[in-house]
Amino acid sequence: MNEGPPTTAYWRRNRRIVAVLLAVWFAVGFGVAWFARDLGFVFFGWPFSFWVGAQGALLVFLAIIGTYAWVMNRMDAAQPGGDHSGHE
Repeated sequence: MNEGPPTTAYWRRNRRIVAVLLAVWFAVGFGVAWFARDLGFVFFGWPFSFWVGAQGALLVFLAIIGTYAWVMNRMDAAQPGGDHSGHE
């Protein structure tokens, strides 16, 4: 079972995309907690850090999932064999 260069390139790009998206996920998750005290002004009657932690981070996480799905669909469509699920 010798995998050719297209398959290797596919998985290399997949790992790179996952690494970038995980870095964004970590930065948003850690950044909200780390800088929450600096966001001390009131926004619609609640501290702004509450809004960023409760809604802003969630929206970023959903955007990460949507981005991954969109990029992987494009990569799968560009593969010569169509859908590349990794199975023969």
